[in-house]
Amino acid sequence: MEPITQCEIDLFADQLPSIDDIKQLSEFVHSSEINQLKFAEQLEENLNKIPLAIGIGLFIIGRDAESVEKLQKADDCKEKFLYLAYALRRSGQFDKTIENLQKSLSHGADSLSITLEKVTTHRYASSFDAAAAELKNCANFENVSAEYHYQLARLQEAQGLYEEAIDNYKAALELAPEHQKALFHLAYRCDLSGEEDAAIDYYKQILTTSPIHINALLNLTVLYEDTNKFEKAAQCVDKVLKFYPNHQRAILFKKDIESSKTMFYDEEKEKKKDRKVQTLETPISDFELSVRSRNCFKKMDIKTLSDLMQITEAELLSYKNFGETSLREIKAILESKGLRLGMALEEKQLSSAEAADHDINDEENQGLLGKPVDDLQLSVRARKCLQRLNIRMLAELTRRTEAELLGCKNFGVTSLNEIKKALANIGLSLRALD
Repeated sequence: MEPITQCEIDLFADQLPSIDDIKQLSEFVHSSEINQLKFAEQLEENLNKIPLAIGIGLFIIGRDAESVEKLQKADDCKEKFLYLAYALRRSGQFDKTIENLQKSLSHGADSLSITLEKVTTHRYASSFDAAAAELKNCANFENVSAEYHYQLARLQEAQGLYEEAIDNYKAALELAPEHQKALFHLAYRCDLSGEEDAAIDYYKQILTTSPIHINALLNLTVLYEDTNKFEKAAQCVDKVLKFYPNHQRAILFKKDIESSKTMFYDEEKEKKKDRKVQTLETPISDFELSVRSRNCFKKMDIKTLSDLMQITEAELLSYKNFGETSLREIKAILESKGLRLGMALEEKQLSSAEAADHDINDEENQGLLGKPVDDLQLSVRARKCLQRLNIRMLAELTRRTEAELLGCKNFGVTSLNEIKKALANIGLSLRALD
């Protein structure tokens, strides 16, 4: 098979490409599904070449354990230790990552680059103090290095310092306007903060750079769909599928978009809901009641029709001086509004019964149910759907059925499957209908 020549970089040539060229090759390989397949084939055809190139190639396609094995057999050089560090970090072996990053320095690796790689490693390991200490060592690169500001922003964001992180993402972009990672994380932070217009603008800026950024396209798809811009959403997801025809999330997103196009806002239904609320808030004094009924309601502190729905016939009749005549009077008024005594109590009892059906006696699961849905670490789309449904706790989520969730505007199969999987991972599930 011919080497991949579109970017004019051949990893398996006699002379190993520079580190910058290898990064460019990696970006090219991951710019489409077909490029990944071609590179994987090319790698298989060159497995008899020197371990260094093979080890780097294995890292590029995500075969980290094999990459580490090959790279350990390679001659010592900065490329060996750098890519060993990358593969080990992706495997979660952070101490060994730091060791190999340090070794790369003695073989000519760039000091600033290695320091920032250490920052990344410590951040992945949640060793924020160590990451901050490394950044302090290169503070002289403030307002000079875009990557310094990007790494500082990532650390601040991990620590919950969101405003400071945004400032440093912007500082990175002032120094390097096409810094894809800074653009993406700034867009994502705006997205999470509800600044959707700003998020859309930053995501669109990413799409003007190369290579294609799949996550930016998918996040933009969600934002467009949430604002009913289905054609733009479809264009984004189609672009993903052009380069990654088998991308499962994109395939599900496309189905969701097609379903959303057939959804509509039932204005009349919403008006009926508003009218019902207004009806329930209607004061009892608005109706022509007998003096006896008015006096009884005043003593019982019943002021609106909603209050009447919280009380039963038996409770009314048990009240002094409230007789059958007054009862018939009240029932006639409620029936004219499509209401009845005790209606709210019945609804509460039904809700309590449903909750009891789903009750879990196990103490561990009871603790889980008291946690917020944010602990599931859902995608932007799924999280926004739950916010729309005013679902904040796991207990509230597990009382919902699949049908109830899918009934929410823009809540599609993608979000449903993601939520079901996240719940299953902690031993919970949605309510199932008998």
